[in-house]
Amino acid sequence: MPGPQQRGPRRPLSVRGSRPASRTGGNSKLRIAVGRILLIGALLIAGVKLVQVQGIQADELSLQAQKQRTTRQNIPAERGSILDRNGNQLAFSIEVRALYILPQRARKTWDEARAKDPEQYPLSYDDHAREVAKFISGTLGPEVNGEKTDEEAVYKQLVEDISYEVLVNEAEPAKAAKIVAKYPAEIGSEYRSKRIYPNGELASNIIGAANWRQEEKPPTTQGILGLESAQDNVLAGRMGRRVVDTMSGDDTLVIPNTERELVQPLPGKSLELTIDIDTQYAVQRMVTEYAKKSGAANASAVVLDSRTGEIVAMANDKTYDPTDFGKASEDQKRNAAVASSFEPGSVNKIVTAAAAVEYGLFKPSDVLQVPGSLKVADRTIRDAWGHGTVPMSFTGVFAKSSNVGTLLAAQEVGKERYAEMLQKFGLGRRLNSGVPGEESGVVPPLNQWSGSTFGNLPIGQGLSMTLLQMTGMYQTIANDGVRVPPRLIRAEIGEQGARSEKQRPEGVRVVSPETAKTVRDMFRSVTQVDPRDANQNGTGGKAALPGFQIAGKTGTAQQIDQNCKCYSQSQYWITFAGILPADNPRYVVGIMLDAPHGTQFSASAAPLFHDIATYLTQRFQVPMSAEQTPFVQLQM
Repeated sequence: MPGPQQRGPRRPLSVRGSRPASRTGGNSKLRIAVGRILLIGALLIAGVKLVQVQGIQADELSLQAQKQRTTRQNIPAERGSILDRNGNQLAFSIEVRALYILPQRARKTWDEARAKDPEQYPLSYDDHAREVAKFISGTLGPEVNGEKTDEEAVYKQLVEDISYEVLVNEAEPAKAAKIVAKYPAEIGSEYRSKRIYPNGELASNIIGAANWRQEEKPPTTQGILGLESAQDNVLAGRMGRRVVDTMSGDDTLVIPNTERELVQPLPGKSLELTIDIDTQYAVQRMVTEYAKKSGAANASAVVLDSRTGEIVAMANDKTYDPTDFGKASEDQKRNAAVASSFEPGSVNKIVTAAAAVEYGLFKPSDVLQVPGSLKVADRTIRDAWGHGTVPMSFTGVFAKSSNVGTLLAAQEVGKERYAEMLQKFGLGRRLNSGVPGEESGVVPPLNQWSGSTFGNLPIGQGLSMTLLQMTGMYQTIANDGVRVPPRLIRAEIGEQGARSEKQRPEGVRVVSPETAKTVRDMFRSVTQVDPRDANQNGTGGKAALPGFQIAGKTGTAQQIDQNCKCYSQSQYWITFAGILPADNPRYVVGIMLDAPHGTQFSASAAPLFHDIATYLTQRFQVPMSAEQTPFVQLQM
């Protein structure tokens, strides 16, 4: 019988236990649970912090926000220059920097840093300030444009117990940058502009003055006087914008080196004038010297281009330093050539001459019987020298400056035509020349004339004009009868030298070319000198210039005596207007002396004209006249 079946050898038990079931599901639940716990914790912390910020720390954080905030500011634009007709600079701006510090903030910041890291900040703030002051003084020198920047002066500013202190106003930008780079946490730099007048007082009555105005909002260079003021909008340009960090809720306390530019400023335009700097210098010097020689209270001269009416020079004996205009008197700052009106005297006789020739009433050689006096309403008019009735040529009436002869001619012209001629010459209203401060003068309207008015106006009394207006009358005759309103500004020059010419004013026909030439020829005899017969001498012989024909007119007008409100017998306006050369006009010169007295130069401005004319012929190489002025019989 078979026995029981035999099994193979038994496999030994493994030392490892059976494989456990997968834990994937359990781990996921655990991570979610932990995440929820962490999220709840974070929300709790944020909530606590929010309560802390909005509640417990609200006042403290609000105070910190007020101490430092972002502020928008304007950036000043570079101011345009003022140039003469040849591009020479009369006024321009340079960039400078104001260095400043916030002393209280600087001390606090330093002390806090030192408390945290005394090894890195071993010095006290005062000792540190000594080092800063030494570096600043060594970089800038002991003085910058009158401001003390020696070590001791700077140190006192650095340690002063105030919120804001300007260390220097006009530091060179490169030196300022070096200082700020060395101490960026303490020292700040602000843009400033400094106006430069390289020729000092030259033409200051025209150019005026501008300076940096820190009190303006925003601070900027602002025109104060003259062209700098009148053309401020053109010169100033357009401001840019920037963002800065300011302190303590005060928008003026800028934290150093926190500026961020947003919009760049647009530079201002430059002005090119009609002035010639060399002629201006020469005429201004001659006018000043002649005022002293003649004893005049004031003196002025104007030089016009006879064809264009451009002002080549306009000089007064009184000027001022535009960089220190606060010390100047009102008399120094006023441009008397356009801002002072005066009675022109016999220079005004050119109106009668032009009208009489234009209307065909007289020819240069016509002879007038001129009495020693003439009654006009309640006034008796006499000549400057006593005489009975004498025959004078029409040319001689003006060459010898006969008041009586002029009135005889004016009566032939008539009131209406004479009044119309005054208007055509541009009298009684502003010329709109572009020269700041221009006055209009006074010409009484025809409907307000009294019986004696027509006895005054033709001889240059009873009306007033500026020197520029007076010179413009002679420019009309020099320019073949066309009056071109004088102008001062030739062009505006923008970015990259873009040039915009100012439109020339249209000319105004006053008299015909034939009349203008006839009058020019007649007025040449004013400078005539006959060594054999004084009766043939004109009144302006000292204005004569060898080699050149000169047409011109002298003038003497009584001033008003304020005590009696009547014409003075001792105070006069002395005038002269001349055309150079008379046969081919290039320039017209007008001169006014206010109350000269006490010297041999007090009676006439003709010598001053001679000097100015001599300079003009040399400066501009004016060709000599083709022939000398012919001799004319003035008195028969």
